Amino acid sequence: MNRIVLKTERLRLYVASKAEMEQIIERQTDGDLQKAYQEMLDGYLAHPEQGEWYAIWMVTRHDGVQVGDLSFKGLNDDGSAEIGYGIKDEFQGQGYATEAVMSAVDWALKQVGVLRVEAEAEPDNTASQRVLAKCGFVPNGVIGEEGPRFVRVKSQ
Repeated sequence: MNRIVLKTERLRLYVASKAEMEQIIERQTDGDLQKAYQEMLDGYLAHPEQGEWYAIWMVTRHDGVQVGDLSFKGLNDDGSAEIGYGIKDEFQGQGYATEAVMSAVDWALKQVGVLRVEAEAEPDNTASQRVLAKCGFVPNGVIGEEGPRFVRVKSQ
């Protein structure tokens, strides 16, 4: 698998190595997040030719400090990919999520076979909903497990 690195004005996004993913899982204290991260690692290992669609992507500042992470939840046969993301508490409210999601989604929509990227945000997570809106996502009228679903479609 190619080591993908995306750079923005303030951030560097890259697909974490297996060892980095294992460290993230080991350090995670939230059981639900630990389970989700393990599923990402399992998908990464099961689909090495499409690892970037399953892996944890590290989000770091250019000085190397990790501000958060994101992931796609696989690439579906219908041309859709779902993105999830999180920014550490001490870095929230500084535009890092918007910058990272915009970069990752722009990259995803340039890939062959990708027609749209979807996301969910909990109903009371207005900050995440604002991030999605700033990144060109619109509500699609569906309620998912976590809340309203949003979609950004590839431009023709």
